[in-house]
Amino acid sequence: METKQGHHQAQATYINRDLSWIEFNTRVMEEAQASDTPLLERIKFLGIVSRNLDEFMSVRVAGIRNQIKAGYNKKDFTGYTPAGLYKRLTKRVEKMVSQQYRTYRELSRLLGKQGITLTHYGDLSVTQQKAADTYYHDVIYPVLTPMAVDQSRPFPLVHGLSVYLSVVLEHPNLKTVDQEDGEAHYFAIVQIPSNLPRAVALPHRQNSKKQQYILIEDLICQHIQTLFGGYTPIAVNAFRLTRNADLDINEEDAEDLMEEIENQLRKRRRSAPVRLEIQKDFHPYALAQLLEEFDVSEAVYEIDGPLDLGFLLSFSDSVVGRDSLRYPPEIQRYAPEFPEGSETDFFSVIRERDVLLYHPYESFDAISDFIEQSADDPDVMAIKMTLYRVSGKSSLIHSLARAAESGKQVTVVVELKARFDEERNIVWAKMLEKAGCHVVYGLVGLKTHAKVILVVRREGNTLRRYIHMGTGNYNASTARLYTDVGLLTVNPQIGEDASEVFNHITGYTESHEWQAVAVAPSTMMNKFISLIRREADHARNGKPARIIAKMNSLSNQQIIDELYVASQAGVKIDLIVRGVCCLRPGVPGLSENVRVRSIVDRYLEHSRIFAFENGGEQEVWLASADWMTRNLTRRVELMCPLFDKNTKTAVLNILNLILADNVKARILLPSGNYELFKNGEPPLRSQFHAWNISSWKPYVPPAALGHPTPSPNL
Repeated sequence: METKQGHHQAQATYINRDLSWIEFNTRVMEEAQASDTPLLERIKFLGIVSRNLDEFMSVRVAGIRNQIKAGYNKKDFTGYTPAGLYKRLTKRVEKMVSQQYRTYRELSRLLGKQGITLTHYGDLSVTQQKAADTYYHDVIYPVLTPMAVDQSRPFPLVHGLSVYLSVVLEHPNLKTVDQEDGEAHYFAIVQIPSNLPRAVALPHRQNSKKQQYILIEDLICQHIQTLFGGYTPIAVNAFRLTRNADLDINEEDAEDLMEEIENQLRKRRRSAPVRLEIQKDFHPYALAQLLEEFDVSEAVYEIDGPLDLGFLLSFSDSVVGRDSLRYPPEIQRYAPEFPEGSETDFFSVIRERDVLLYHPYESFDAISDFIEQSADDPDVMAIKMTLYRVSGKSSLIHSLARAAESGKQVTVVVELKARFDEERNIVWAKMLEKAGCHVVYGLVGLKTHAKVILVVRREGNTLRRYIHMGTGNYNASTARLYTDVGLLTVNPQIGEDASEVFNHITGYTESHEWQAVAVAPSTMMNKFISLIRREADHARNGKPARIIAKMNSLSNQQIIDELYVASQAGVKIDLIVRGVCCLRPGVPGLSENVRVRSIVDRYLEHSRIFAFENGGEQEVWLASADWMTRNLTRRVELMCPLFDKNTKTAVLNILNLILADNVKARILLPSGNYELFKNGEPPLRSQFHAWNISSWKPYVPPAALGHPTPSPNL
């Protein structure tokens, strides 16, 4: 009985991380279902739901399955055993998949009304069929490889998250009897080429607004006979396998980390199956072949529609014109502190004042141009930088390489273990090494997730450090899609700390008394705890006490417990958590002073910002870390204070703008569910409002951090 009570108490106190993630992806799906979201953007959101679910299944669910297979049956701090959680997640994922395809059918209907259709081959006109046939024979057919499965040819490698066709065949003169049904069957698979468009555009009448497409697998099915001459295809069905995507890297014993990761990437292709998706009405003989090979009978999802709706992301972009069905275009502003753009002397501006950059509203070009100017400046002695996820065509890489070739000391910490970006980062690391950069792969057992640039410049008889610390990756592509904040400064305390961070990563530095920043895994957790406890002490002593914390995820139990204590002490706490949140707000006697909101909108809310009222002496911090155990204990992370009054005010304005959102903000209820935040005020959509740079720049006197009025439905 005690165990059962403990389980219920844990569930009442905390929300399970993985179940919270399901709620997050449901919020993304709601954007695909929202009538006020432009139609082609709704299609994209549905594609994001699919991509998110792929990663969840290949990482989180795969890990839970591994625990079950290993016989691990201890409960986590939310009260779930791996087996119990897996059972619950399976039901929730099945429900989500059903919602996905209901949404897909509805969006397809609405697209059809706009003259944009995914058409079956049998519904094409004669002209379109001829064009489709030509495309198949000229473009698709040469790429295809039919792979038979029989006694002499074992089951071929099936790549994770790729769409395949299973083909059941008969031959009039050859008999291979299937013992189960007594029929003569042959079996083969065909991989759908991932380097060709999934949706093939069809010709249409001149001046017609109609745009018709056919899925590539439909076209291959129509011409499947061309791959199996002499045999008769009796069933062609699509399937897709998800494999465990976690890498098991032995860093301690690896002589060459890059070589070890490359070996593990090859192993990932054959890792354990986690999920099998099959087309509706899948042929039983083909299914038996797949289940015998993959052993995932408890994780088979029958799909009523196209497999892998992630293709909708590129499909939405492929639709020509139709601007009325998209978000209105927005032009990123170059930070006004640099009035001449790339022609500005960045060093003179940053010497005069700290500069705050808020992406995507302000262009990432300022960072790229700063590095480019540093690479070309003869007075720059050294450039040091961390790289976690880099865009495919990065000007930063070329600037760093040019700086090294010109004789500057260039040190780049490249995180080879950034999940799903391992191969790209290996390519960049080799390129940088070839150019003469010192490339470091971080510390054993830790991912380097900090976002920091250090430029050392000779100015007269002294050396000055120029620093950028940010909340997001140095990635020009995602900087157009993610909201992130970065600081450019010459503050000497921050500069000395930045130097020590790099010394810690590249050399042998045991400990350091940080002057300004907090660093994970050494000091950041304790710093957060001390800041939260200080607010609780202020509240007990009748002083102003308030916490506003913005992050991607909140799942660390120790931080949550400290927030509960602070809430009980009277601290007003506003948490802006886009994704997973294990804290349960609004529970009497536990968390009635905590409110949690999530913004899911056009841009992915990625910035990590932490503001503490501190009895009226407000402190504001930018960080690379979320309040997750992995960030605080297993990664190198940085948290940087804002000393400059103007930058601090700007960030507080950003937070207050988000807290005022009553269009796309969703409030977390004590039950663990979310509902849209409505406060009776005129509609305010924070992401759209942020394009009005005057809402947070130019700077205004700091406004009092008043706690927003609770929603009547909380």
